[in-house]
Amino acid sequence: MTMAMTLPALGAPPHVTGVLGKNSAAVVLSREGVLGCKLRPTVAWRQDWGGGELSSGVNEALFRRSRSTGVVSCSMVSAKENAPDSVLRDGASRFNVLITGSTKGVGLALAEEFLRNGDNVVVCSRSQERVQSVVQELRSQFGEQRVWGKECDVRDAKSIEALADYVKSNLGHIDCWINNAGTNAYKYNSLVDSDDADIMEIVETNTLGVMLCCRQAIKMMRDQRRGGHIFNMDGAGADGNPTPRFAAYGATKRSLAQFTKSLQAELKQANIQNVVVHNISPGMVTTDLLMSGSDTRQAKFFINVLAETPDTVAKYLVPRVRKIVEENKNSSTYPRFLTGFKAYTQILARLLFKARKDRYVSED
Repeated sequence: MTMAMTLPALGAPPHVTGVLGKNSAAVVLSREGVLGCKLRPTVAWRQDWGGGELSSGVNEALFRRSRSTGVVSCSMVSAKENAPDSVLRDGASRFNVLITGSTKGVGLALAEEFLRNGDNVVVCSRSQERVQSVVQELRSQFGEQRVWGKECDVRDAKSIEALADYVKSNLGHIDCWINNAGTNAYKYNSLVDSDDADIMEIVETNTLGVMLCCRQAIKMMRDQRRGGHIFNMDGAGADGNPTPRFAAYGATKRSLAQFTKSLQAELKQANIQNVVVHNISPGMVTTDLLMSGSDTRQAKFFINVLAETPDTVAKYLVPRVRKIVEENKNSSTYPRFLTGFKAYTQILARLLFKARKDRYVSED
């Protein structure tokens, strides 16, 4: 569907953008400022401008003024692809964010922090009951149209595809997909004492799950006009240091950096420039996964010295992730909460001044 109208001459040839979404908000902007804005209580709007008139319905429109003829062309697109709530009242962008494994721990803290920043969030986990409970709780805090949720098993390609279809139907697009789901089977054993089922769960969730989610996210984002950003969450072992008693977990996290680099190389070969894959590091976080291994003197020491709460980590990481998406960086990044310098500083403070002793668990 196309429309055209003649506009009065303007001083400089502007790029004009009009947006219409579910709230029937019409905004027309140019390099020279706001040229028109009307809010209507119905799904249709009419924008009068210099004697011309433009009408539209429930879809959105992209407008461009010709430098030579002064004619605006209009291409209609899906209403959810560029909805009016993509811009907040203070002018900052609002993003659609999907986080796997987000009904507890770091994932839930990230979801809450994105919501505090004005974004829309899709939460998911294997448990439909947990998803429904979290969605209900978050909607009570942040609103019905800000929070979405669906059961998803990241080990199952069909389940991930269904999640992507759910997102398209309800939000239209995803700006930021965070692969947070991960597990160590909540057990700390040597590899030789680990059950087959536990090893398979760790590898399938942490490695296969990330691969399948990245594949689906790339398929979805490459077809979006705005593209998107994928973040793979690392964990203990990502730096190559040994992870005794959870060797399988550490090995899966060590592989993520190489996997991300390989995906970036493939995207470059395919000339897909609107999708970027990143790593992200939360450091040590006081989740059930970490605390289930706090049964040795060494573990208690490092948990107290280096670990932080999920909320603290989320408050640090979310602004950095949002900045990457906001600036639409086209190169891979690696935001880290716990840097090497920070870790050594905190360890030194503990050894010299007994700082953070017994902060989370008693060491006596």
